[in-house]
Amino acid sequence: MQKITTSLWFDSQAEEAANFYTSLFPDSKILDVSRYGEGTMGDPGSVMTVDFELFGQSFNAINGGPLFTFSEAISLSVSCADQNEVDHYWDTLTADGGVESQCGWLKDRFGLSWQIVPVQLMELMSNPDPDTSQRVMKAMLGMRKISVPDLQVAHDG
Repeated sequence: MQKITTSLWFDSQAEEAANFYTSLFPDSKILDVSRYGEGTMGDPGSVMTVDFELFGQSFNAINGGPLFTFSEAISLSVSCADQNEVDHYWDTLTADGGVESQCGWLKDRFGLSWQIVPVQLMELMSNPDPDTSQRVMKAMLGMRKISVPDLQVAHDG
């Protein structure tokens, strides 16, 4: 049993978001959907919470109304094996109203912040030669979506 579960507060899109996320990431699924009953803060029968898994990690989404919204103070980071995986997640998460940011960060159409990070970024930035690692860092700072080929060019000088 997972001891800590990330809980995501939505206005009214918890089920839509959970369905989107579980369709995007392999080995993911909806676990449970609970609904508001009579005399509660939500419309009777409407979705209250959705429990779901992404890559075996538990998440909870709640339709809590507009009181709280997401900010960049918290994000979900996706470690990608290669440029194809970066492109897939970046393109899908920014589609339909998502917003690109800097250095591999984006917000999806629900306002949740994500970091789409190729494993090669840390490999190339951790070069013991400070000039090489600085070139990689400088290249990354100028990117929105991280480009592994461009990082490699910066690394190789």
